Amino acid sequence: MFRATIAAGLIIAALIPTTTRPALAQEAHREILAAKYQEALGEIAWELPGVMGIAVIDLAGDRVFGVNEALVFPQGSAIKVSVLVAMYVRQARGEMDVDRPVPIRAEERVGGSGYIRHFGDGTSSLSLHDLAVMMITVSDNMATNMLIDRVGMENVTAIMAELGLRDTRLQRKMIRQEQSARGNENLSTPLEAATLMRRILECDLPMPAEDCREMQAVLAIPHAGPIQDGTGPGVRVLQKTGSIAGVRTSWGVVDLEGRPYALAVMGNYGETPEISAEIETVAALSYWYFTRLAGATEYGTRVPVDLLERIRRRQPR
Repeated sequence: MFRATIAAGLIIAALIPTTTRPALAQEAHREILAAKYQEALGEIAWELPGVMGIAVIDLAGDRVFGVNEALVFPQGSAIKVSVLVAMYVRQARGEMDVDRPVPIRAEERVGGSGYIRHFGDGTSSLSLHDLAVMMITVSDNMATNMLIDRVGMENVTAIMAELGLRDTRLQRKMIRQEQSARGNENLSTPLEAATLMRRILECDLPMPAEDCREMQAVLAIPHAGPIQDGTGPGVRVLQKTGSIAGVRTSWGVVDLEGRPYALAVMGNYGETPEISAEIETVAALSYWYFTRLAGATEYGTRVPVDLLERIRRRQPR
């Protein structure tokens, strides 16, 4: 199938009249590169023992690459991105204040990842913003549950639906094994998760730009995750990863100069470390693909991105 795609591209190139603009003539080259990328994504998903879903959005080219991108997966801690977004949306509506301090109480302690469960009972307070930092960077489950209580579980799901993300649903707090055993999971799809990450980077959300940038800054605080690990050094990555037994998910957006892209990769019915390794492979492959587009001329030669952007801005439309 892949060879047939290449052959079709070459035929298209041969049929383009010689008077056609060079940029149009080179489109067949970019289609070949895109076909290689799409096929490689499919191979990674197919070879994983279990099920994998992938969605990658080219923000500059407005193109979506996907494998099982509309399937619904359990999310683990990656769903915490939706809590973060809902918190800032509710602040924009005047319904809450992210700077409001909240006392740390022993009665709200929960197991799993995080630090604040080790704090004294009522000896300190953190703002909602600070709880969100803990929620995203160290995936603090106590901080997350405190935010869910204050943002409102139903509000998170409703705001996701208002954004057009109807399969992204917060249905339980963190560390609730009995509910998980009953099939009550926090859910999303690769395409919806990647779409939300795109909207975060583009500030296409119902909130002031300064709040959006503050939310970006929280997600961009360096912390472990396969998307960050699979991306080259010096590139800003906004990400959140989640895992539960047999499941691994990762939502991210890579702010690559000249060619930013959003991606979400999810796997289930597998072993968590195995899925995580393949998510990193998808991230590395995506970085490989988009760095070849960033700063490339119509003929595929590489020039500094800032120079290319200056030239393009001068050209008449």
